[in-house]
Formats: sequence, C-alpha cells, structure tokens
Amino acid sequence: MSTRREHDLLGELDIPADAYYGIQTFRSMQNFHITENRISDFPDFIVGLAATKEAAAKANYDLDLLEKPLFEAIEKACQEIRVGELIDQFQVDVIQGGAGTSTNMNANEVIANRALEIMGYKKGEYEYCHPNNHINLSQSTNDAYPTGARIGICFSNKKLIEELKKLVSAFRAKAKDLGNNIKMGRTQLQDAVPITYEQEFEGYASSLEAEIKHFEEVEEKFHSVNMGATAIGTGINSDPDYPKKVVEHLAKITGLNLKLAENLIAATNDTTDFVSYSSQLKRLAVKISKISNDLRLLSSGPRAGIYEIRLPAVQPGSSIMPGKVNPVIPEAMNQIAFRVIGNDATITMASEAGQLELNVFEPVMIYAIFESVNILTNGMEMLRSLCVDGIEGNFTRARSFVYNSIGLVTALNPVLGYEASSQIAKQALAENRSVYDLVLEKDLLTKEELDEILEPQNMTRPRKLK
Repeated sequence: MSTRREHDLLGELDIPADAYYGIQTFRSMQNFHITENRISDFPDFIVGLAATKEAAAKANYDLDLLEKPLFEAIEKACQEIRVGELIDQFQVDVIQGGAGTSTNMNANEVIANRALEIMGYKKGEYEYCHPNNHINLSQSTNDAYPTGARIGICFSNKKLIEELKKLVSAFRAKAKDLGNNIKMGRTQLQDAVPITYEQEFEGYASSLEAEIKHFEEVEEKFHSVNMGATAIGTGINSDPDYPKKVVEHLAKITGLNLKLAENLIAATNDTTDFVSYSSQLKRLAVKISKISNDLRLLSSGPRAGIYEIRLPAVQPGSSIMPGKVNPVIPEAMNQIAFRVIGNDATITMASEAGQLELNVFEPVMIYAIFESVNILTNGMEMLRSLCVDGIEGNFTRARSFVYNSIGLVTALNPVLGYEASSQIAKQALAENRSVYDLVLEKDLLTKEELDEILEPQNMTRPRKLK
C-alpha cells in the first residue's frame, strides 16, 4: 500500500496515500475501537461540520485572514462535502476521548487535503493549507464541533418530522378506512364501553400529531450557536468581529434561523439543549411504543386472542410452529423505543457529568441523539409502510364482543339506573348470558328501545339523556 509520511506533536506516522484524513485522524482510529460506528454513519453531522468550516472560512476571508485562492479552495472542499462527497473519509469512532477533537481534526484534515488538491498540491503538503492554521482558524473544537452537531441535528429533525407527518396521515387514513364499525373499548384490560375503529385509530393519529409542534419548538434551541467562543467562551484567538460574521454566513449556508448565543461561556459548558431534545425523542418513542403494544394486543390470536385487527403478514413467525405469523413490525418498533429511552438516560448522565468550562462527554451525547433520531425515523417509515397501511378490521368478531360484553350495561345505566344495571351485569356474568337477552327477558325495555340505545352512534358519542 502506498503511503505518505505525516508528523504531529507525538512523532511521525505513515498514512495511506489516497486518504484525505491525516495523522491526527489516524491516531484516533488506532486509539478508539469502541462501537464500530464511524461519524460517517451520520451524514447530517458531517454536513453540519462542513457548513461550519465553510462559514468560518468565509468570515476569516472577510477579515483578511485568508488569501483568496486558499479561501476559494477551502470553500469548494466544504461545498463538496456538503453534497455528500468524501463522507467515507470521516473515519473516527463516534465515541472518543477529547471532547470531540478527533472529529474536529478529521474534518480539518479532510478539508485541508481536498483544498490542497484543488490548488494543485499533493495531500499532506500542509505548508500551503494547514488543518489547524487555516481550516481551524478562529475556532476551537469546543465551538466548531457542537455547532456542527447542532446543525446536523436540525437537518435530521426535519426528516423525522416529515416521517412523523406521514405516520399521522397513515393512521388517519386507516381510521377512515375502518370506519364506523363498532368494537369493544377496554380499560385495565377489562371490557369497558364500545368505541368505533375510526375513533380508536383517529386517537392514535391525534396523539402523534401533537408531537410535531413539540419537535419544531425544541429544534429552535439548536439555532443558538457558540461560534466565536473558541476554547471556553472567552473568544481567545478570534477577531472581535468574527462571531457575528461567522453566524451570518452559517445561517445563509444552512438556511436555518441561526443566532449567536447570548453568553458564549454558558453556551460552551451547558449541554442541556441535548437533554431537552432527547427528552422529546423519548416522549415520541413512548407514544409509538404504546401504540405498538395496542396493535400487537388487538391482533393477538387468531383463534385464542382478541383478533379485532389483522396485521400484514411480512414473514413467517416461527422455526418450530408451522403457520405462525408474528407481529414483528410493532415488536421492532417497541425495541427502537427501548433503545431511545436508554439513549436518553445516557444523555442525561453525560450532561450532568460536565465539569467547569467544558463538558467532555459531548461525543456520546451527540452519538446517542443521532442514533435515536435515525432509528425513530426509520422505524416510523417501517411501521407505516409495513404495518399501518395494511391493517384490516375483523368487524364480525369485534361486533360479537360488543354484544356479548358485560360492559354493554354501561350504555343502559342512564335509563335503568346504576343498581338495576349492576344486577343485570352480575346475572349476565354468573349465567354466561348476554345483557341484551336479560333486559328483554325482564321486560325492562322494548326491543326497539334497546336497539336504539345500543346503536353504535348512541354508544360511542354523547347524546341527550332526556
């Protein structure tokens, strides 16, 4: 393998000649073999970093800190990365010591070496474009790294919102499809009162729809960035005009409504925006997991369970039981939720563990957030396309449950009174008889009166009692 020799504070190493990363990235690759997940697994993060570096170069050029040919080469390199090129060159592990320095230097080295190529030089000829002196100019890992992450999270959040909207629409369409057919509602896994399929599935749609606004609102926290803070928020090694300029450029590049944090020291050591966003991810995960529980339970059977709905069969369910088909899609969604909830605990503990002017545990927080966003987004697409869209109602079975349920007596309570209704329920349960038959037998209501009370429209919505 052809190599080139690079040096740093610790000595010299041979780097693959075709690699755009350099010696500091290479050392990180040797040091951190932890997750087998690379930062390249999260392209939105890389795009956010490239946008940050491009904005920094523009601000530095405005301040006459970069010459035009060098600036243009850096700008072009960043733009190439932002459209998906060289993503595979971001090879450091997502979990790393150093508060993100490995990731920041990975970006600096890739951009520097690509800029060198653009200017007609060879990779590693850093006297013409240096990862630290030029790409990292006016920056520190402690402002560039979290800013890149914040931008990447905003991009990923928008994708999550779009998939969430599609899932809401799918539940709403399924509600209309299943319609006014009646089924039994249940509380504490016991028969309660009737509900229609449409009401139940519209409830799922409405519950999920409420989360859209929350995600839009929590994203705004990431619009505040600490560029210009450099090491600890004091702005050492940056021009006084740099922070305002770099944020203005960054807003134009990303299309986000970015602003400079009010207090750069606080913005550099405070990671609770990650906590807030993770909490919202957990909230959505909990809701979807609960809905997935319902889908699994309502589809249980087919002979000895509830089986009021049929889920699409997507794969055989058992290696030993022929003909068995399991609710694998909702099961997978449950497991996604468990992972998101676990990631939330990680983010909470990592944020709490920060000390003094910097939280060195940002890498695991950023990793956990991007993983949670990605698996939730992918999971919602899976749940929608492979489950919700294909759900069918077992209307005959559901209706029989309603008319054989003791819970039906609740609809009679306003007419017969609580005590009489309780006695009917007790007798129906003891004798394994229907409430309907007992009411007629006792001549408490005529058949016409009873049928009117038990009409689905009368049992599943408020109605005048007199």
